[in-house]
Amino acid sequence: MSNRKIEVLSRPDASKARSRLNERKVVRSDIQIDPSLEVYKGKSFYIKTYGCQGNVRDSETFAGIFKAMGMVETEDPKEATIVLLNTCAVRENAEEKVYGEIGKFKDRQKADSSFALVVAGCVMQEEGIGEKLMTSYPQVSLVIGTHNINELPECLASYVKGRRPLMSVYSKAGEVVESLPVSRSDPYKAYVDISYGCDKFCTYCIVPYTRGRERSRDLKDIVKECQDLYLNDYQEVTLLGQNVNSYGKDLKDTSFAELLDKVAEIGIPRIRYLTSHPWDFNDEMIRAMKRHPNIMKWIHLPLQSGSTKVLKEMGRRYSKEEYLALVEKIRTEIPEIELSTDIIVGFPGETEEDFLETIEVVKKVGFDSAFTFIYSPRPGTPAAAREDQVPEEIKHERFNRLVKAVEEGVSASSERMVGKTYEVLVDGPSKRDKAILSGYTEGNKLVNFPGPEYLKGCLVRVKIKESHTYSLLGELDEDPVLAKAKQVASFLKRDPSAKEFISHTKELKDDLSFRENLSLLSKAQKAVALSRSEAEHHKAVEELKGLQDLIDNDPRYANREALKEEVEGLLRETEAILK
Repeated sequence: MSNRKIEVLSRPDASKARSRLNERKVVRSDIQIDPSLEVYKGKSFYIKTYGCQGNVRDSETFAGIFKAMGMVETEDPKEATIVLLNTCAVRENAEEKVYGEIGKFKDRQKADSSFALVVAGCVMQEEGIGEKLMTSYPQVSLVIGTHNINELPECLASYVKGRRPLMSVYSKAGEVVESLPVSRSDPYKAYVDISYGCDKFCTYCIVPYTRGRERSRDLKDIVKECQDLYLNDYQEVTLLGQNVNSYGKDLKDTSFAELLDKVAEIGIPRIRYLTSHPWDFNDEMIRAMKRHPNIMKWIHLPLQSGSTKVLKEMGRRYSKEEYLALVEKIRTEIPEIELSTDIIVGFPGETEEDFLETIEVVKKVGFDSAFTFIYSPRPGTPAAAREDQVPEEIKHERFNRLVKAVEEGVSASSERMVGKTYEVLVDGPSKRDKAILSGYTEGNKLVNFPGPEYLKGCLVRVKIKESHTYSLLGELDEDPVLAKAKQVASFLKRDPSAKEFISHTKELKDDLSFRENLSLLSKAQKAVALSRSEAEHHKAVEELKGLQDLIDNDPRYANREALKEEVEGLLRETEAILK
């Protein structure tokens, strides 16, 4: 154990985490880079992310801040001057992995005095963990929480100036912080936070304590972020929230269904959302999904347990019967829908009869995919304090039976796809074989198929040839060159300059009087070229000048000509992409 002094700016407090905000607050953050951080300019940073999509999105913000400091990202932690570990507290083994990872950097500061190890994320929001970590592992420079990511530069500056390890972890109800820099980890698929935290307080879940109470972003900020992604050729956007379909409850004047409409209307080819709570799933959401073909017909709908008794003890707010009725309603309204789920086995007090009810629901629904978990107690949650914990050997035995039941449904779902053609968004080539591409269908099924690497980021048609339960093998059902050309054409159409250029061109083409002037201009040019006498030439030139002025003074033509150089630049970029 180390006796070094630790500067604690704030520490987590579970009682504060449960408290509500009296008034929702939006903060427009203006990241300030202190001159002391010049020491990191031009040096490398490395980020390792554990856990959910929310953590992935936070890591993109951390990366954006580091790049604002003038740093460059590396995939090799040995090259990095700053290493950031973004932790997850949902599963016990994720927490243990972090401790093992920290140990790898034991001697780095001895070799490089400017080296900094930053530990962030949900584990740091647990009471006592941050200080214990910094005391036990002297290589940890900074501990920062999920609520104050925007203060990373300020905290790093304090560390650089004082060379004293620092901890800053808020447990207040939380604010909505906007305008933070972001460095996207994928050029075609993006996560967009629509809300933070959760108000459900399921008895097994630590998220409300680590992420705070639920608060929604303003609709206009979400739409603006999605519009920017669309203009930058993003093919898929996933709207994120611990409980996306309760979005807007704290805003009073909007809803998740309205948000779905607004985002879908932007024109992004694919829209998904994670994660839905069955208790908040309503008819308006179903209608919004039916209205827009670019909202993927796929829903992640956590079941957690098939026993109404266990669901009640989990604090899930719905019964087995209500869950099944919701599934039936969704499938009646959207027959092509594909469903995935989360299931926990071995919750405290779960009997064999309760578990068999879960198996029954799994078989009845026939999920297209599922994430299965063995219950592990999270400190500070009500379920962890229960004395009727299920023995480990029983939990593992039930888990194996659950996986088998789930796989029967997943396998049947995959088999039904064989022989059919689906649109797949290509993630890129396989690490093991560059000739094999992989991507996901609308229903979030993984497909592997041979194809050229340049199709990365393209939506292509793939015919399914074989089912391997959790993945599918297919073949391209269209010319890859034409598929790439479609993507490029789509990009050109959405670029504001190209869009305006095309619009003006179409208006001018449809204007009979403008077309007549162009025809007269062509005749006047010939008249100038064919004129024989000086008088005839002078008259023809005057007529030509008059017609040219008439055309040039048309505001649509003037605007089109002003955009021409910019659009030609885009076309040169397009040529490079196709090559």
